[in-house]
Amino acid sequence: MKREDPFEIKYRYEIARDGTLLSWFNATTSKPGSPEYETNKHILWADASVHRDQRRQGLGRTWIPLARELMDRHGCTTLSMGTEEESGHAFLKWIGAEAKFSGAENRLKLSEVDWAMVRRWTEEGSKASPATKLEVYDGFLPEAMMEDYCPQLTAMLNTMPWENMDHGDIIVTPAQLKEWYGRMAAQGITEHTMLTREPDGVISGITDLNYVPYKPNMVHQGFTGVRTDGRGRGLGKWLKAAMLLHVCEVYPNLEWVVTENAGSNAPMLAINTRMGFKLYKAGTEYQITRDRLTAK
Repeated sequence: MKREDPFEIKYRYEIARDGTLLSWFNATTSKPGSPEYETNKHILWADASVHRDQRRQGLGRTWIPLARELMDRHGCTTLSMGTEEESGHAFLKWIGAEAKFSGAENRLKLSEVDWAMVRRWTEEGSKASPATKLEVYDGFLPEAMMEDYCPQLTAMLNTMPWENMDHGDIIVTPAQLKEWYGRMAAQGITEHTMLTREPDGVISGITDLNYVPYKPNMVHQGFTGVRTDGRGRGLGKWLKAAMLLHVCEVYPNLEWVVTENAGSNAPMLAINTRMGFKLYKAGTEYQITRDRLTAK
């Protein structure tokens, strides 16, 4: 929280009484000059919570003028907020926000995995693409490969489904990647990356995962993507299966794999369902324009 972010402007507020936190509000927007600024500068991404015992007392409403003030300060025209709770859905609908994107946290219980199927996927993947190389990186990626890796990761990230959300481009640069790694290192996070590389050097697929020692029984599966011209060859299944086998060797005490998926990402949901991932909690991203927010 104390680390200065060179790419985003971040705000954190709280309401407290006698040293007890009653409610908090966080907001983020792109910083001028950052790679994503031009296409994302109109969005204020926000998150808020009210303690369960303090709800229905108007605390949530007190953040609305602040949100308007921050939007005006930075010229934002869209406020984006998500929720996983019924009270959050009710509040966001009350202020006039519209549901724009559905997603979910899904979890895989390793004791229930069909390991024969997982090993078969890795074998089928290598046989279907014999000239494709599988690369494994335990720890942060070498700085020497960032110039090659970042634009290819950017291209895959921008193929993710966003449903009806107002959003800008995702742009990953070596400088941003180094900043993310710095934050991960400060938190004790270990990153693991796997990728498939074609004979011409093009990265056709990527999956990444991280582990933190204070959650020793689980790992978090991050992004998994395949280039549009590499789809239909089972690369996604190959990467997911190979990564699962690998991390279970690295961390033999694992019990769970946690991941998030867009509700409309049918190909990835199909892979995860076959692997055994099950719904843990669903969420929705809402958005409202600055003009509509004025009414509250």
